Amino acid sequence: MLIRIAVIDGQGGGIGKAIIEKLRKELSDDVYILALGTNVLATTQMLKAGATEGASGENAIVYNAAKVDVIMGPIGIIVANSMLGELTPKMAEAITESPARKVLIPLAKCNIEIAGVVNEPLPCLIDYAIAMVKNELK
Repeated sequence: MLIRIAVIDGQGGGIGKAIIEKLRKELSDDVYILALGTNVLATTQMLKAGATEGASGENAIVYNAAKVDVIMGPIGIIVANSMLGELTPKMAEAITESPARKVLIPLAKCNIEIAGVVNEPLPCLIDYAIAMVKNELK
């Protein structure tokens, strides 16, 4: 069964890029990775990292959120107006209402802190997220 993973990121796309690089190292090549950027720069960076396909902007995220099995990205992707306003309310709504499993990186940049989550460096958080996706595939 082909699993479809959407990686959503904005601004410079660095977090999405790091997630996709790790996914490609850890998972088989038959995993479909869709890079969804809030802007073209973010999408381009994720495509360079090894995404299967990519699309940018509000409509791309709204349209594709319900068509994937897993959504990955920083926790800000479920917060309207995060990423300096790049993440629109429609995007946040589409992501949260998607039936896809959400595996989110808990960064405190958008003033959200989750009780019980240990403050770890980004590479460690990405490793945890990849492990969750691998566990989901079993």
